[in-house]
Amino acid sequence: MPLPFLTADRAFDATTDDVALPFDDHDQWRRPYRPGPWRVAAAALLLLLASFVLLAGTVTAAAGSASGAYVCLALAGLGIAVALRLLRVGAWVSRHGVRRVLLLRTRTVAWDQVTEVRTVQQPVRWLGLPRTVQGQALSLVLRQGTPLPLLTDHNADFLSRTEAFDRAADTVEAWGDEYRRP
Repeated sequence: MPLPFLTADRAFDATTDDVALPFDDHDQWRRPYRPGPWRVAAAALLLLLASFVLLAGTVTAAAGSASGAYVCLALAGLGIAVALRLLRVGAWVSRHGVRRVLLLRTRTVAWDQVTEVRTVQQPVRWLGLPRTVQGQALSLVLRQGTPLPLLTDHNADFLSRTEAFDRAADTVEAWGDEYRRP
């Protein structure tokens, strides 16, 4: 027996039109895919470790060692900051350009500096480690002629999730086709 109810974004029996939602603002930076399970698991482990370090800092402070408590607090704060930054790593798009966020740096490229967005077969790094495997990479070709790899199918977001990589690559390519000037 079907129950008539509303889901979060549309009615149950409504047709799926590709209409932009009222909050769909193309000026805001957005990641066109969800963070992968490897990335979320690593961030969760870092947060778990930070909670243990905070507990150790509390015990150390109760024992009377203020300097040890401050060291534990600083280490826990660093672990929390790295976990949050790890969750932000990836490719972000907006009307203004594409942003490649890495753990320690961010690079933003305007769409008018991009000549082509394409998926290529090439050796890619496995989970960001020095080991390379044959895979796919979504890369931007800049006006200077240098390719800038954005996503790979073997990074922490797409390892063993080829459909998700294909959807994300298609989405970034669509953003590039819409906002790139020939």
